[in-house]
Amino acid sequence: MRLFISTGEVSGDLQGALLIEALKEQAKEKGLELEIFALGGEKMAAVGAKIVGDTTVIASMGLLETLPFLVPTIKVRQKAIACLKENPPDLVVLIDNMGLNIAVGQFIRRNYPKIPLVYYIAPQAWAANLRFLTATTTSQIVSVCDKLLAIFPEEARYFSRHGANVTWVGHPLVDRMQTFPTREEARSILNITEDDVAVALLPASRHQELKYLLPTIFKTAQNIQAQLPKVHFWIPLSLEVFRKPIEDAIQSYGLQATVISNHQQKQVLAAADLAITKCGTVNLELALLKVPQVVMYKLQGFSFWVAENIMKLSLPFACPANLVVMKPIVPEFIQNRASVENLTQAAMELLTDTQRRSQTISDYQQMSLTLGETGVCSRVAKEILDLMLITNG
Repeated sequence: MRLFISTGEVSGDLQGALLIEALKEQAKEKGLELEIFALGGEKMAAVGAKIVGDTTVIASMGLLETLPFLVPTIKVRQKAIACLKENPPDLVVLIDNMGLNIAVGQFIRRNYPKIPLVYYIAPQAWAANLRFLTATTTSQIVSVCDKLLAIFPEEARYFSRHGANVTWVGHPLVDRMQTFPTREEARSILNITEDDVAVALLPASRHQELKYLLPTIFKTAQNIQAQLPKVHFWIPLSLEVFRKPIEDAIQSYGLQATVISNHQQKQVLAAADLAITKCGTVNLELALLKVPQVVMYKLQGFSFWVAENIMKLSLPFACPANLVVMKPIVPEFIQNRASVENLTQAAMELLTDTQRRSQTISDYQQMSLTLGETGVCSRVAKEILDLMLITNG
């Protein structure tokens, strides 16, 4: 049986890899052999996918920010279409990555209408406040997929109201958390004593974020270091190509910091007393680990102005940990509010105020209830394999 999985960015590569492991395990139990082609990255390749195009290196967000990646994205799309023509799959799985995946889905619908298509981790149209774009995106998503596997309850309700065949499966990070070390184990591995103050810095998983996020996060770290001289910063790489610019920045800002390869990210997150981080999937990981965090995001100024003033695009929250419960359990600072002063104040409060930390952890517990129970990846794999087997007799 042949599968084609399309995803993008570092987080999508992770979700794709978790799914492939579950698919292979269940296929083995059913006596099936799976051949998996994919748009993804090194994590999916490591678990056996044949990578048609690397989408982790062309990720961007914004208007001007996407321009350098237009040609590479078109080339990846062409590779995907060529692969689909040469090796028509028995089923297609789309994971997030709206622009590329809707194009792939529409190609399948036009040329191979009998191939079942599953959308897993749909774009967050359900949370956006922009009627035209939201309606268009929602319609496109519903029209291309035979099955939508939702990771959030509100996502499931939203797409069901708009005519999709939806099953709520829960969030795959609930499964991933089972593979993390405890705080004590992680600090032992990294030689962090109980008296040490360990702060994780997570500035970038896209190239643009090195320019727009890293300086603010590192200046905030500078301020914290001035107030807590014994603090040590830990920076897990999302992509190895980021190592040199991050190491150069550490020297430039005079930080007491250690850069860690991506495969040790679990230890860094589990060991941290605090994280200062960009918006993204990692916010949910930190919440499930009960690590307080300060979240920020910035775009190029013109891109943000157009989104806010011309497109009137807004989200109630940017941080997923806040979005799933629709309340500010994590301090988040977007664009102009993402100042060094604001981040420093929020970070120091979480590091020094015991009551504030306790409230955060209590809020995390409430948030975790919205993410479902363990076995998410197995449920997703079962839905996919069952649909593939039914379609193929």
